[in-house]
Amino acid sequence: MCAERRKNGIRSLRGEILRFAAEKYGTQPDYPWSSAPDYAVLRHSDSKKWYGIIMNVPKERLGLSGGGTDILNLKCGPVLSGSLRLSDGFLPAYHMNRENWITVLLDGTVKTDDIFPLLETSYRLTERRGAKKYLREINKSWLIPANPKYYDLEKAFSESSCISWKQNSNIAEGDTVYIYMTAPVSAVTYKCRAAEVNKPYNYDDGKLRIKRAMSLKLIKRYEPELYTADVLKNHGVYAVRNQRGMPDSLRRKLEDDDTRT
Repeated sequence: MCAERRKNGIRSLRGEILRFAAEKYGTQPDYPWSSAPDYAVLRHSDSKKWYGIIMNVPKERLGLSGGGTDILNLKCGPVLSGSLRLSDGFLPAYHMNRENWITVLLDGTVKTDDIFPLLETSYRLTERRGAKKYLREINKSWLIPANPKYYDLEKAFSESSCISWKQNSNIAEGDTVYIYMTAPVSAVTYKCRAAEVNKPYNYDDGKLRIKRAMSLKLIKRYEPELYTADVLKNHGVYAVRNQRGMPDSLRRKLEDDDTRT
């Protein structure tokens, strides 16, 4: 969709967002502040909670240069919020809780096709049933490290397409798990799906103790030269020492590459 132009010539997706909210959710915006008449609040019809707010603010308040710009605040979980902030056009929430909200520039940096799913997430998270249920309805993507000196993953996957792995907190059934092989490989080499989680597991060799395990089903192998540590750095990942959320830009790159191969 084409972005509309504001009267002052600044590009804004404000109109596109408001039209989508009206058509999808029947939302008519509130304008509750006389001192800021163009601040538009999107309120959930069920819970009456805000699921979006459009504001026009000076860019300097966002740590950017230039004049005023329209922004959209949306609710999301902390993992998604942290991942989104690694992508252009996403900023720490302006005047909102930065762990559970995100600010999106509406100047065209982020396309509407990427904003609308986030608006859906925010809408669902503000339902009366609460955020916790919906957060785990969303399949997430993760990066986890594996040390080739201690575990031969290639051998394990050659024997079975589904292996047991120490349960990492927050990984749920259906989530995508990318495995980063540490030095000397230093690259993402496997894409897996969490097929089963929180399985009772009793393992203790004096160095590693495992009480819960998850089953990882192999989806795809990657050549080590494709997604090296340098590639990850270009997407804001400078180290993979523990489980971490997959940055949205890196996830999109891998998914786009997968569709072309």
